[in-house]
Amino acid sequence: MSIQINAAFDGGNIRVVAIEGDRVDLEIAKDHASDFYQWFYFRVSGAKGRELTYRIVNAGGAAYAFGWPGYRVRWSSDREDWRAGDGAYADGVLSFTHRAESDLVWFAYFAPYSMERHHDLVTRIAALPGVSHRELGVTLDGQPIDCLSVGVGPKQIWFYARQHPGETMAEWFMEGALEKLTSGDATATALREKATLHLVPNMNPDGSRRGHLRTNAAGVNLNREWHAPSPEKSPEVLAVRNRMDETGVAFAMDVHGDEAIPANFLAGFEGIPGWTDAQGEKFYEFSRRLAAATPDFQTELGYEKSAPGRANLSMSTNQLAERYGAVSMTLEMPFKDHVANADPDFAWSPARCKLLAHASLDTLAGMIDEI
Repeated sequence: MSIQINAAFDGGNIRVVAIEGDRVDLEIAKDHASDFYQWFYFRVSGAKGRELTYRIVNAGGAAYAFGWPGYRVRWSSDREDWRAGDGAYADGVLSFTHRAESDLVWFAYFAPYSMERHHDLVTRIAALPGVSHRELGVTLDGQPIDCLSVGVGPKQIWFYARQHPGETMAEWFMEGALEKLTSGDATATALREKATLHLVPNMNPDGSRRGHLRTNAAGVNLNREWHAPSPEKSPEVLAVRNRMDETGVAFAMDVHGDEAIPANFLAGFEGIPGWTDAQGEKFYEFSRRLAAATPDFQTELGYEKSAPGRANLSMSTNQLAERYGAVSMTLEMPFKDHVANADPDFAWSPARCKLLAHASLDTLAGMIDEI
């Protein structure tokens, strides 16, 4: 039986260059109307019992090629459990070897989160007591932008994820957050009494379905649109920001994934024109408390801080801190692993994303009176 490789499905991305014996050469397709690429997701059939070496030959031109060293591919035979395989990067080529024990095996940059799973999540959560759903608008491809709200308290809290669609760990985090917030958990119950929480599980449905790494259907990076979103280029941001203008924002978390740094970390809003030490200290205190709450978070590794007055206000975390005086932050989770608490079998995984969401909400609940 010949080997068949296919990526023509929700979120799929790969092209076959050549199949020669036990070597499969592939390349990742660029995001539409963009030079960004790094996300891949494909299935292989006809390889049962064979050990094949897969080579992504254009890895060196990827958006964050410096993230490939130390990276391990994710694979699954049931699309439920995504294990960490091997990985090697040299001379611009990412290679990994896998022996298929079943008729179908799936490979991805990280555990995928399909639009069908998104709709299942939104429908399931929206049907629960105390939850309201609002379609904030539609994307350029006509897909809905979903927002779920819960709680009765005066503090307005926003969680939003997957501005960059290939960062699927962000929606796994949101699934965990929504499940905890709608549970009988005592901490979640207390938080709902003091705050109203608005959650946008997927900011970029078009890029998600199209198999993009970083952009929407127009090839636009949504996290560079928050200063001046437009219906033509970034209706997703426009719809969400308009709703934020209506509610106000006291606390916001923008959930992402990072290609290179093997750790979970937060980035803040240093450098905004309206910076105050009091506002900044609330962000730093949240970071410290989250690190104390879980071994899956740390404060040593992360991004450089912007110099005073040099923050990029086109990015959501900076825009929201400046626009609303919010305690806003960007959560970054690894495509690799959180090395301070590594998992040799699964690396950073959907289950751990969800647990980090739980810890984040626990930390927020403990700080809500100070925000």
